[in-house]
Amino acid sequence: MRRIQVGLSQERLADSLGVTFQQVQKYEKGANRITMSRMRIVSQVLGVPMAYFTEGAPGEEANGIGGGFAEARQSEFASELFSSPEGLALARAFASIEDPRLRRRVVDLVTTLADGQRKG
Repeated sequence: MRRIQVGLSQERLADSLGVTFQQVQKYEKGANRITMSRMRIVSQVLGVPMAYFTEGAPGEEANGIGGGFAEARQSEFASELFSSPEGLALARAFASIEDPRLRRRVVDLVTTLADGQRKG
């Protein structure tokens, strides 16, 4: 699970979302659906695109919100990320950032850099 890969507790993710950690547990188990706006925050906090949670998931809906945190590509993504020294260093450093707002700024920075690379 991506949350665990980045060293984020359910409580800290819940704080970022403005919900209880029990609600995060329900999202992760697929017991409760998650709104698009909350899914956007989750993707930012965890440093992945929103599609990460739905691509290839069985029964995914057209609007991109499945029944929970469907993570069909997790092992492939994790393998790619942790196979390089840079990816591992980035994940470790990101996991050590405690302030959710600062985490979002880091994600925004990396996203901007990646987008600039694709355009140029």
